[in-house]
Amino acid sequence: MTTQMQRRQFLSTTATAFGALTLSGCMTRGADLTDAGYGPLVHDPNGLLDLPEGFSYRLLSSLGDAMSDGGTVPNKADGMGCLPLPGGEIALVRNHELKQADEPGGAIADGYDRIAGGAVLPGGTTTLVLDAATLEKKREYRSLAGTIRNCSGGVTPWGSWLTCEEHVTKADDIGPEKLGRDHGWVFEIPADAEGQVDPVPLKAMGRFNHEAACVDPETGIVYLTEDRDDSVLYRFIPKVCGKLAEGGRLEAMVIDAMPDTRNHDAPLMPVGKSYPVRWIALDDVEAPEDDLRERAAAQGASIIARGEGIHMGPDELYVCSTSGGAAKYGQVFKLVPGRGAGPDRFELFFESENAAQFNYGDNLTVGPNGHLIVCEDQYTPIVDNRLIGITPAGEPYAFGRLRMQTELAGGCFSPDGKWFFVNAYAPTRTIAITGPWKV
Repeated sequence: MTTQMQRRQFLSTTATAFGALTLSGCMTRGADLTDAGYGPLVHDPNGLLDLPEGFSYRLLSSLGDAMSDGGTVPNKADGMGCLPLPGGEIALVRNHELKQADEPGGAIADGYDRIAGGAVLPGGTTTLVLDAATLEKKREYRSLAGTIRNCSGGVTPWGSWLTCEEHVTKADDIGPEKLGRDHGWVFEIPADAEGQVDPVPLKAMGRFNHEAACVDPETGIVYLTEDRDDSVLYRFIPKVCGKLAEGGRLEAMVIDAMPDTRNHDAPLMPVGKSYPVRWIALDDVEAPEDDLRERAAAQGASIIARGEGIHMGPDELYVCSTSGGAAKYGQVFKLVPGRGAGPDRFELFFESENAAQFNYGDNLTVGPNGHLIVCEDQYTPIVDNRLIGITPAGEPYAFGRLRMQTELAGGCFSPDGKWFFVNAYAPTRTIAITGPWKV
C-alpha cells in the first residue's frame, strides 16, 4: 500500500465533490462484474458503506476514541487480523501505517525506535478485544510502538499477528530526524498480549518493503509479499515451527517457464494455467542496501507487480498484485503448496480487464465459503473504493462500496465466520459486517 502524501492530501479535500457525484448519479460502476454475489448494493443513509440487501454493519472503533490504556485510537488503520481468545472473546490486532510526523494517539513511553533525542515513532499496532457473541468492546490498547508504516501482515495458527513494516529507512538516514535503528522488519504480536509487546524484529524473515504474510498451518512456512513494482514472492522456513524468533531460511519463488508474472509485456501468463514452482535460498537477508528482490531476480526469481495481500485458504493461498495485468488494474494469484507430495504450483487465478471490474486490489481475505473479498485502493483523484468478491470460479462481484474518500484495508473474518471486519484507512474506522453469507 504505497502511500503517496500528495494524493492523500488531495483526497482529504474531495469528499464533498465525491458526495455530489454519487447523488447526481454521474458515477457508474459495476460494468463487467457478475451477478454471482449478493445482489445490488443498497445506499447507506449514514454515508459510510453501501452493502447488499440483508447485510448490515456496526461501527466498532474510530479515530480519536479513548482507549483503555489512556491513549486514543490512532489514524491510518491498515492490515488487521482476527484471533480467538479464551473466555468467549476475540481480538482484532490492527496495524497503523504511521510515519515519523504522524500523531501517535497519545504519549508513548517506549517502543522499537525513536527519533534521536525525541519521541517514540508512532507506527505499530492497536488491539481491540470484543465479546465474540455480541461484539461488545471489552478493551482497546496499543500493542506495538516505535515502528514505521505497519502496512499489512497475517495471523498465525499459534495465535499471533505478524505486522510488517513497509518502510526500509536505515538508522541516521533522515537528516535531522535521525533514527536509532534500521527498519523494514516483521514483528510478532500475540493476540493475548495485554499491552505493548517487547518489539523484537524477526530479522531472519528479511529486510525489505514488507506488505503481508500468511502461514501454512500444516507446515508452519510463512509466505511474504513485497510492495514494489519488481517484487518477488518469499517464503520463510522456520527452524522451529511456531517459534519465528529462533530463525530460519528465507527463499524466493522461481517459475522457470514464467520469469515475469506481471503480464505487462509478452509473453502473457494465462488465467488458470498451473506452473510448477521451485524455491531458491537467499543470503544476506538483512539487506542493508535494500536489494533483496534484485538479488533474488538475478538468481532467477519470478517478478510480481506490487505484491500486496496474501491469505491462506483451505489448501491454497492467494496473492494480490495491485498493478499487475495487461490493463495494469490488478491480478490475484493462487499458490498450492506441495507439502512434500510434489512441487508447489502457481497460477494466475484472476486478472482485471478494466477499472469497473477491479481497480487496484490490495488487502484480501478468503471467506469460510471460499469466496475472496478484496479491498480496493484506487489511485485516482476521486476514489470510489469497493469490496470486491471473487467466487472460487473466478467470478467478480461488488460486495461493498465505501462512501469515504479513503482506502479499504484489513478485511478479515471472525473465527465463527459470522462477522467480516474491515478498516477505512483515514480517518480510522473499524467496521463489522454481517448478513446472509453464501454457504
